[in-house]
Amino acid sequence: MIVLSALFSASETSMMALNKYRLRHQVKSGHKGAIKAQKLLETPDRLLGVILLGNNFVNIFASSIATIIAMKLIGEAGIALAAGLLTFVILVFSEVAPKTLAALYPEKIAYPAAYLLTPILKALSPVVWLINLFANNFLRLFGVNTKAGDDPHSLTHEELQTLIYEATSQLPDTYRAMLTSVLQLEYVTVEDVMIPKQDIYGVDIDQPLEDILKALQQSPYTRIPLYRGSIDEELIGILNLRRALPLLMRQEITLKDIIRITRPAYFIPETTSLNVQLGKFNHHKRRMAFIVDEYGDLQGLLTMEDLLEEIVGKLSTDAKAKPIELAVSLNEDGSMNVDASEFIRELNKEFDLCLPTDGPKTLNGLIQEELESLPTPGTCLKINDYILEVLTTSTNTIELVKLTPPNNDPRDN
Repeated sequence: MIVLSALFSASETSMMALNKYRLRHQVKSGHKGAIKAQKLLETPDRLLGVILLGNNFVNIFASSIATIIAMKLIGEAGIALAAGLLTFVILVFSEVAPKTLAALYPEKIAYPAAYLLTPILKALSPVVWLINLFANNFLRLFGVNTKAGDDPHSLTHEELQTLIYEATSQLPDTYRAMLTSVLQLEYVTVEDVMIPKQDIYGVDIDQPLEDILKALQQSPYTRIPLYRGSIDEELIGILNLRRALPLLMRQEITLKDIIRITRPAYFIPETTSLNVQLGKFNHHKRRMAFIVDEYGDLQGLLTMEDLLEEIVGKLSTDAKAKPIELAVSLNEDGSMNVDASEFIRELNKEFDLCLPTDGPKTLNGLIQEELESLPTPGTCLKINDYILEVLTTSTNTIELVKLTPPNNDPRDN
């Protein structure tokens, strides 16, 4: 009876301790023990009913046998001795030890136990049904619906993020960072990763044809925006240099020929999230989009490469190309001089900072929003325990900022 009690106790703990995702994977792989275990777990009330029925039966039966033996050997005084000794034996050998073992190695115990519990459940099905009927009706008295409810094994966004962070031994750091970035795509907008309007490389077609061809030849990019006057006034379209190469190699070429092979510009609102835009890029067969605000004014440019860099990190199609670096110089005291036009998200990612990203996208915007004015050089302010000192400014913007992290506050020196 003690051995049977240990088996039932170990079965209960191992079944409840199974990793449900590993179990589903093994079921898909055709593992017979996993298939039986999953079938039992589909009705946890019936599973627990048969385990507890068997466990309580053997425990009570063992207690009765111990009492009879004690009375025959010692008399009535042996009843208390038998109860105390049996309690100790059951706790150690039938409860704590087997349940601890089952919690440590759930699969090794649950899968063989599934072969034993399946026929027992079938044989005792009427009794288990009756027990569950009383138990479920008792729970309903307290407003518990035993049939409804969400999947207890479904994960929220935050729980899935925690699962990725904790999978250190099974998941390389690079893959974990990529999965984390994929989860963040929903909360990052195209405005957060766009190329600002002033940094867009484009070609003005109002200039002489020779200058246009020279600008196309010197372009570091494959796709080039063509505009007339300024990129805000009239955007002609996008020229793909790879497709235009046969045309550009001709001896005689006109501006009309170049404009004829341009593709119309593709515009998206600045509030579009990256996960949505990734699908739109695939749907529209585009690799470049212009970002506009609610008034239709051009704000910047987004490419497929910019979007993918949010997942896999910096990309480079040239093996000799140097990695893109932020305009940041580190000081000996632990502070850093930062170009105020740098994106806050890039700084947070590169230097493990925690500057706020739910408002302005650049340091310049963050400081001006906090002060509600354009500060003068020497102005200091504190944001999220970071000391920001304005070093240089121009007529309408902040140019250089000294950023001191919390653990390098100069006031502590």
